[in-house]
Amino acid sequence: MTAQWYVLIEEDTRESRSADGNDLKLHRWTLVAGHHIGGAEADALAVAEDAALHYVPAVLARHSRPGDVPARSVFLAPDGSWLVWLKQQHRDCHIRVTVARLVHRQEEVQAPPKSLKQKLRHALDGPEAPSEPWAPGREKPSAEA
Repeated sequence: MTAQWYVLIEEDTRESRSADGNDLKLHRWTLVAGHHIGGAEADALAVAEDAALHYVPAVLARHSRPGDVPARSVFLAPDGSWLVWLKQQHRDCHIRVTVARLVHRQEEVQAPPKSLKQKLRHALDGPEAPSEPWAPGREKPSAEA
């Protein structure tokens, strides 16, 4: 596989919930964009810098009017990622822009549908014990075995 470079953008997404009469703001990082860069690492670094300087996250974009430009503080971290702090009116948020090289991709594989006999056995006996998802030093089980 040849080197495939991507610019990944993460946003701090917020969700407001109410619990026991208190308003809670739940935060979590969400990967919102992954842009394939059809060039070398230097091209991806330039695109990442442009994204750090100009990308507007959805939480601000949906409340802004044409011509609004948020305040922006852009930080370059030692690992090469960009952390951007944005403020607009009474809202503020932050994003992270990272350059990454794709090292592995696997398409989804779905198991064949269960037969009626397997469904009945599952209903009577209960679910099968789950297999261990991954363990270091263990080979992947062969499909032929």
